[in-house]
Amino acid sequence: MAVSQGTVTAVLGPTNTGKTHYAIERMLGHRTGVIGLPLRLLAREVYDRIKAIRGPSVVALVTGEERIVPPRTQYWVCTVEAMPVGIGADFLAVDEIQLCADLDRGHVFTDRLLNARGLHETLFLGAATMRARIASLVPGVQFTSRSRFSKLTYTGARKISRMPARSAVVAFSVDNVYAIAELLRRQKGGAAVVMGALSPRTRNAQVELYQNGDVDHLVATDAIGMGLNLDIKHVAFAGTAKFDGRRTRHLMPNELAQIAGRAGRFTTDGTFGVTGEAPPFDEHEIEAIEEHRFAPVRRLQWRNDRLEFGTPERLIASLEQPPGHEELVRAREADDLATLKTLWRMPEMRDRVHGAGDVRLLWDVCQIPDFRKLAHAEHATLCQRIYGFICQDGRIPTEWLAKQIARIDKTTGDIDTLSKRLAYIRTWTYVAQRKDWLDDTGHWRDETRAVEDRLSDALHTALTQRFVDRRTSVLMRRLKQKESLVAEVNDKGEVRVEDQFVGRLEGFRFQLDPSAEAQEAKTLRAAALQALQPALNIRADRFYNAPDTEIDLTEQGGLMWGEHAVGRLQPGADALSPEIVPFVDEEAAPAVAEKVRRRLSHWLDRRIAALFEPLIGLRDDEALQGLARGVGFRLVEALGVLPRADVANDVKALDQDARALLRKHGVRFGQFTIFMPALLKPAPTRLRLVLWGLAEKLDDIPGAPPPGLVTIPAVPDAPRGYYAMAGYRLAGQRAIRIDMLERLADMLRSQDSRGGFEASADMLSITGLTLEQFADLMGGLGYAAEKGERPKAAATQPAAAAVPDADAAPEEAAPEEAAAGPEAAGGADGAPADTAENADTSAVEAGAPDPARPALAGEAADQAEDPVETVAAEVPEAAPAPVDSTMQAIADGSREADRPEAADAAPAAETDAVAADVPADVSAAATGAEAATDAAAPEVEVVYTFTWAPRRRGPAQPEGRRRAGGPGGPGGKPRRGAKPGGKPGNGKRDGKPVQAKASPPRREKAIDPDSPFAALAALKEKG
Repeated sequence: MAVSQGTVTAVLGPTNTGKTHYAIERMLGHRTGVIGLPLRLLAREVYDRIKAIRGPSVVALVTGEERIVPPRTQYWVCTVEAMPVGIGADFLAVDEIQLCADLDRGHVFTDRLLNARGLHETLFLGAATMRARIASLVPGVQFTSRSRFSKLTYTGARKISRMPARSAVVAFSVDNVYAIAELLRRQKGGAAVVMGALSPRTRNAQVELYQNGDVDHLVATDAIGMGLNLDIKHVAFAGTAKFDGRRTRHLMPNELAQIAGRAGRFTTDGTFGVTGEAPPFDEHEIEAIEEHRFAPVRRLQWRNDRLEFGTPERLIASLEQPPGHEELVRAREADDLATLKTLWRMPEMRDRVHGAGDVRLLWDVCQIPDFRKLAHAEHATLCQRIYGFICQDGRIPTEWLAKQIARIDKTTGDIDTLSKRLAYIRTWTYVAQRKDWLDDTGHWRDETRAVEDRLSDALHTALTQRFVDRRTSVLMRRLKQKESLVAEVNDKGEVRVEDQFVGRLEGFRFQLDPSAEAQEAKTLRAAALQALQPALNIRADRFYNAPDTEIDLTEQGGLMWGEHAVGRLQPGADALSPEIVPFVDEEAAPAVAEKVRRRLSHWLDRRIAALFEPLIGLRDDEALQGLARGVGFRLVEALGVLPRADVANDVKALDQDARALLRKHGVRFGQFTIFMPALLKPAPTRLRLVLWGLAEKLDDIPGAPPPGLVTIPAVPDAPRGYYAMAGYRLAGQRAIRIDMLERLADMLRSQDSRGGFEASADMLSITGLTLEQFADLMGGLGYAAEKGERPKAAATQPAAAAVPDADAAPEEAAPEEAAAGPEAAGGADGAPADTAENADTSAVEAGAPDPARPALAGEAADQAEDPVETVAAEVPEAAPAPVDSTMQAIADGSREADRPEAADAAPAAETDAVAADVPADVSAAATGAEAATDAAAPEVEVVYTFTWAPRRRGPAQPEGRRRAGGPGGPGGKPRRGAKPGGKPGNGKRDGKPVQAKASPPRREKAIDPDSPFAALAALKEKG
């Protein structure tokens, strides 16, 4: 064994005893000194500390891949392998001396223990387990024991999601490190990553993330157990086994203690435990770690340092020489020895090695570390090529080296790609430290270091982007520190807290950034809502003072403020009083939600009052009494559109004074519907559908039909009551607007529904339908349509009168409607109001009116007495649907005949004014004239003949009116002479035959609608 020079002291103790700090102080007390450290990372940390104290001009850093040696160097900070042991320094120290037992690197530490000495002082720093071996192998050594500054306690297993702040999670593979870091990013905002394979620059940047509080968690390999001084309060083991290069083995208690001891720096107590799939520590391990009592090291790894370079065989033999001491054991074959053996087995190498110089060069090349860790053969091939260059040319070719470095000098790629490039550049960084291998060693040192720095920065950026969510980490730190957070909301609603985008403010609800993952959502939402409280209060004030025009109601009952939903309606006490549910985050102040609710309530009250003004007036009119109030109440319940069948008996019982009171509020008594025309406009219709849908508790409220359409296609699966609320009545495959249906009913009264009639141009015009569509509509109203063909008649003169536009005002349409029906002379349309009042008791009132039957004479009187007003101011009539060419004349009627340009449009326009009820002799004459001009191919036209053919609708109507042989007859129409509700008549009155007249009888007085003569009056002209 080597003889000691100066004093030799072994400073032993557990972690956190200040051993490294003590060694630095002792070294700086000497003129020169060397300190050897186990890791390149730790060497860089100590170098920075000493450089800060003494300046960079006297401090050197020497590692396998880095060499900073100023000309006036006094203090050398090195890895143990790179220590210059023969420079005669006054002071020498070796840290973590217990690594003499390490299977891979132990022989290097054992060599320093046996052979490295300072001129005046030597320190060996490490665990107390080395005391016996040092005492046995180092004569005259002195021992100093140091106690731990803080207490270390085992806390058991913890989930990573519950890992406390300032914790380090230790894993023993790169994949596990990355997986845990990713999990911590999702749940805790991120983690710093520290591994021995990282470059010092990357490692320092990652440690800085942790130390300055950007992240509260660290994920590392066992590299943190070697003297890295970090602010760690808890160490959690994600595993207790590691791969040592040859096999996977469980860590010994002293190895676990070395790592766990990183918790609780200086006087701050620390804790340790397990997480993930790591098994809990047993009682003996816990006691050993907490009490720092471990089994002593029995054998040290050793390799012969007296090498023979005569031949490769002699060199290999000297390296494999057994130790001469029982406490030493020959180290297992290291990478450099394995590489030497591989190269020497190559035939081409045997021709190149001649003499001791070549053997020494070969050994130096074999000592290039295998940073790439690809395969042993790959590393051996690289060493062979480098040896070949140096042996042949004396130097590594500059161009070849430049190409190798250029291939690596790329900062793009993912974490794995950048890590591999860093491993590759470390090889060339090591090579660049050899002065005799390169032409310009200084240039290549700088070049390789610059490439390593660029790759280190890129790797740090990649690690941070992948494993650190700065947004979450910043917000979590501010929340824990209970600092007031400031939110910024731009004009697009984007919310930034502490300059971090967290989501959007839509109305009064915060929508989290959709890219945020579930684990970080809670943190982001809490931070955002805390910071948004002032912004929500300001927005609530602005909303409360906003004009009504900025608020709107959707078809499903949603309340919008501009483009943002701020509330919704839900069923209330009645249809006109829905409740309001504001859309405000639960975490917002209650005053915000109340202010939003009040503003929406004020808007809704004004909206209903404005659009339903006639209905509100009817509801609140205390002058209405008795049946009139009951009918009004039913109409209010139906939101202004009430099928007459629902209140037929009540309407029949109304006297004229009661009717007048209802008409004052805009109520119209139609044959099919009792309604308020003002409420058929688009805006009230949309609101009525929403209120009705809420009252009916519909999941999906159908939308209002497009404004201006007289008929619309049937809505599939429309809920019951939809058409009435929309202002329409379903008939066949289409629905017709209720005010236009009343006008159509007026036209049908003048037709012979028993003998059959054809559709007039007026009927097609007001409905805007083709003849086929009109036939389907009539079928839905209870008429049978018989299709036929006949020669097309040429028009001889235009129609005498034009049908008023479907959307014309009631005041304009009334005279023309009166002229359209022959019954008008029967005392209905032309009578004064007081006379008409007496006629408002029709046969319809005797029971629920069938929507699919023609009106009786009494109904005609009632309908004429109450002309239906169409809503034209806000619902313009849509253009009539196109009619086929054979029915163009009927569809267009006299309108086309009155246009000057119609005569020039086409010869066929001359026939456009033919009415559906042209006399047979006129039609025949026209047909004959046309046949005379074009006897070869006479034109034909399609016609439909409509007859009353109602379908039985069940018990909704008295069976007596439907019974075969009864007053209604087989077809449902009263026979001539029959008394409503009485015995069948024989066509005579007082024993005398009834004489039918071509013109209506002169009216002496108003006809009692309950009298049988009311029915006869409508039939006299048809006899």
